Amino acid sequence: MARIVIFGAGGQIGRRITDEAIRRGHEVTAVEVDAARVKKLPRKANAVEGDVTSRDSVQRLAQEADAVVVAVGGVDRPVHANAARTLVDVLPRIGDQAPAVLHVSSGGTLEDDNGQRLVDSPDFPAAERKDALDQVDALDVYRGARNVRWAAIAPPPRNMGQGQRRGAYRTGNDRPVVDAQGEIGISHEDFAIAVVDEVEKPRNRNRRFTVGN
Repeated sequence: MARIVIFGAGGQIGRRITDEAIRRGHEVTAVEVDAARVKKLPRKANAVEGDVTSRDSVQRLAQEADAVVVAVGGVDRPVHANAARTLVDVLPRIGDQAPAVLHVSSGGTLEDDNGQRLVDSPDFPAAERKDALDQVDALDVYRGARNVRWAAIAPPPRNMGQGQRRGAYRTGNDRPVVDAQGEIGISHEDFAIAVVDEVEKPRNRNRRFTVGN
């Protein structure tokens, strides 16, 4: 059993990760910045109010954790890079027992067949570009960090939503995972499985990876 702190536990992805971790018997601290959303978090989790961009929050909640999952989203401010900066600043101060970080990234950070970032493509959705560029900055922060164990998991750039919990997925590195029909995508449920699998058995330490069905 691991002690997992999940920031953004009330969001679409964060909730699935929280449910998956609880299902497997882990001790989950589910964190939301909005007190109203804290009340809606699963009863089997330790639901608390906290902010992943706050050094005080991170220090308080990460102190006894084995892993910190960052699954925040749906905000207007550049939260992802600030979250990364906060974590790489605070966690080394905890020492050798500091938790590993698993950051839910953006499919826009992945590359096409020519090695171009998807977020830089003219076809990338304009409404998602600001968030994806913030995730690019967050990835740069992690890559430049020292004495921090981290991984960033990028979802497919499209076709991700509520669906079946198939319990199967495939992993990739810099490019989206493509199935036999040339399609990309994954359900929230299977993405959550991939996240908790990485927490339990880290295979992508200090790098960004992606998953798909």
